[in-house]
Amino acid sequence: MKQNDQNKQTQSLSEVHQSVDTSKRTGWKRILSFIGPAYLVSVGYMDPGNWATDIAGGSKFGYQLIWILLMSNLIALLLQSLSARLGIVRGLDLAQASRNGYPRWVNFPLFILAQTAIVACDLAEVIGMAIGLNLLFGLPLIWGISITIFDTVLLLFLLNKGMRKMESFIVSMVFIVGVSFLIEMFIVEPSLKEIAAGFEPSILSGDALYIAIGIIGATVMPHNLYLHSSLVQTRKFERDEKGIKEAIKFNFIDTAVALNLAFFVNAAILILAATAFFKNGLYEVAEIQDAHQLLQNIFGSVAPALFAIALIAAGQSSTVTGTLAGQIVMEGHIKLRIQPWLRRLITRLLAIIPAFFTILYFGNEALGGLLILSQVVLSLQLGFAVIPLIHFTSDKKTMKGFAIKPWVKILAWISSLVIVSLNVKLVIEEISSWGTSGGWYVYFIIVPLAIMIGLLLLFIFLYPLINSRKREVNAAPHGNALDIREIEKINYTRIGITVDFSKNDRNTIRHALIQGGKNARYYLIHVVETAVARYHGDSALDYETQSDAENLEKYRINLKELGYESTVHIGYGGTVKAIVDITEENKLELLVMGAHGHKGLKDLILGTTVNSVRHKVAIPVLIVR
Repeated sequence: MKQNDQNKQTQSLSEVHQSVDTSKRTGWKRILSFIGPAYLVSVGYMDPGNWATDIAGGSKFGYQLIWILLMSNLIALLLQSLSARLGIVRGLDLAQASRNGYPRWVNFPLFILAQTAIVACDLAEVIGMAIGLNLLFGLPLIWGISITIFDTVLLLFLLNKGMRKMESFIVSMVFIVGVSFLIEMFIVEPSLKEIAAGFEPSILSGDALYIAIGIIGATVMPHNLYLHSSLVQTRKFERDEKGIKEAIKFNFIDTAVALNLAFFVNAAILILAATAFFKNGLYEVAEIQDAHQLLQNIFGSVAPALFAIALIAAGQSSTVTGTLAGQIVMEGHIKLRIQPWLRRLITRLLAIIPAFFTILYFGNEALGGLLILSQVVLSLQLGFAVIPLIHFTSDKKTMKGFAIKPWVKILAWISSLVIVSLNVKLVIEEISSWGTSGGWYVYFIIVPLAIMIGLLLLFIFLYPLINSRKREVNAAPHGNALDIREIEKINYTRIGITVDFSKNDRNTIRHALIQGGKNARYYLIHVVETAVARYHGDSALDYETQSDAENLEKYRINLKELGYESTVHIGYGGTVKAIVDITEENKLELLVMGAHGHKGLKDLILGTTVNSVRHKVAIPVLIVR
């Protein structure tokens, strides 16, 4: 049972790993059982961060940039299908594969960059949702941003309900966005002939090229590649060649349908802006709030209300998936596992705090600039996800017969070159514009940092190509099983027993005596936590200290009568530190502790002594419940 628990902890999104069984279904029900992961991913392609570029492109250039949206969608479809393939074939998400495929020192900066990108995405989504609440209900932006922290509670609730419930929630949000824009299309009545003409590629320059870069850069998001490679592992299927091929095929269908829906939403936003603003001579509409206001002026109250509802739904769904991606990169790159509620709270706070203080110190108007900054930060990370993904899915040694074909590999590298080049261009232009302001930090902090990140990107690309060491590939997150060989009996002679004079003590002491028998020496440990004991230590003579010392002595005498040798040891103040100190001072070989089984809020208030102690001592700890 314990081994199963450990195996569960090595899996990506272990709470929902293989939680959807596909093997018991046939026909259409079997296909539908694979549908879901790509819908969670697709919300990243229609999040509030995409809205600004679509609105700016439509208002300034009409339908001219629709073909850019289509090209971005095709690139996204290619890369997301590679991400799904990695997760299905190797059973690893992109972060776990990076940890196995690159040197250990590389994975920490990769984690920092990935987490920064996720925070940047989350920042755009938090701002978008706050703007939606402001437009629909008149709620001040600072309050809208503050209440998005409750998304953490929503995510925990959805995870506890199972993967299917979470996917249903996300799909319903996507459905609301899609229906809202479908209705708006009927309201604004765009020209179908002009829309069709927009699919014809054209030469771009100046502002059109800049906005096109923004559209492409905001389309393929790094956190979606991490997320998709993990979410496909929520499906349980036969791990033979037929089962894997079937899973790849059905997940490609899932990805194609979901991303085409995302394309429809983005195209609808651009068409809405082109019809409502470009046609009416309003060429400089880039802010989401301005678009909402102008919709109200031109079409009345229905269109802007639907616009705000769609914005809230997009923000809500995107924040859920962004937080999940934060869990994946943390556990995958650096094997750090913390409590789910704390992990999600940290990710959300890292996004809320910059938005909160931006409004507080610079006003609501500065949120637009913060959105742009978030997209620039996002641009820096993209290559660090795309390049390893292509390397991993091309590797015949690890992917076996499921490595991508040469023509797919060429298309993937061309796509990555386009994306990385355009994003690098965007970053260089932004840094140049900052440099004109004459700030010293640009030349002494920003530029050196950008160069270091560029060199790291070059290393990420070259390492798999030039690494000549023939090291065995280890796909297991915690390594391979060892040969146990002969088992020798371990005789413990110095055993510590923590007691608290509750009904649990009898069971704790009994288990300790079984481990050592009458040849061992037992160390009865109790910690006094009163204020007097905390400040005065072993000189404390308050009633509780004296009472506890007497009770310990009773245990010692009782054990002596039974033929067991023991000594008493009282610690003072912090429970964990006192137990660890007594353990080290007496060179204990085994520590036996009683667990009270606190859960939920009680665990949060009363603390987790057992967990903390076992991480700080270098000896085995037997936990008795």
